Amino acid sequence: MPTVDRVLSDETGAERTGAKPPAPARSEPKVSVIVPALNEARNLPHVFARLPQVDEIVLVDGGSTDDTVAVARRLRADIRIVRQNRRGKGNALACGFAAATGDIIVMIDADGSTDPLEIPSFVETLRSGADFAKGSRFQPTGGSADITRLRRAGNKCLSMLVNLLFGTRYSDLCYGYNAFWARHLDVFDLDSTSPPPNSTDGRLWGDGFEIETLLNLRAARAQLEIVEVPSFEHSRIHGVSNLNAFTDGMRVLRTIAREWPRRRDTIRVAERQVR
Repeated sequence: MPTVDRVLSDETGAERTGAKPPAPARSEPKVSVIVPALNEARNLPHVFARLPQVDEIVLVDGGSTDDTVAVARRLRADIRIVRQNRRGKGNALACGFAAATGDIIVMIDADGSTDPLEIPSFVETLRSGADFAKGSRFQPTGGSADITRLRRAGNKCLSMLVNLLFGTRYSDLCYGYNAFWARHLDVFDLDSTSPPPNSTDGRLWGDGFEIETLLNLRAARAQLEIVEVPSFEHSRIHGVSNLNAFTDGMRVLRTIAREWPRRRDTIRVAERQVR
């Protein structure tokens, strides 16, 4: 027999139902944090201890041989674990983005170099009107305890090249602390489903550290509202970085070359539409 809510009377004699009122509509955007990780078991306790209140944490494991996944689950019972299907940070992020359910997606590193306490600044920037909140170590109050002179010089030269070719004003092209509204995910056109290719490194283009440049260039090409957020980069706590200044710098340069023709095609389409 179905249950019928009782009708009660309050002190004024007005009728009211015994059912609970509907929950108020959610006014705050749901925030998903994506954490690519490969053998970061020793760093996760520090990173997770500094995480502010967020709605979802997606850890993307790159085939760790240590206790990365077990440590993550012990630290956060609500964490979601995703296994990436190819190799590299770019592929890890693509898989994490595809799995995220939040309105806002934030990408941080698992080695402690990006400070989780800065997440509210990125979220507030998006809530204030930005489509893409881009971390920068070279904005006032930003900085780095990790970047070498060679990487700093290379980053500056690459940023100047992109600003010239793409009409942007980036101060820090090669930094991986970013956040964006999930509704813009299609803009980045990332592949999270294809199996590893028959290549020497088992990666598609964009699967490596060039992902940061790729995101920045495609955000600019789509004419998203991009706002740089000052950020301080800390030194990795434990372990050794997989980044190579020369080889990854060359991948960034190749990314710029590959994306530039697509930028020109977009401009031509826009000009035809104006005419």
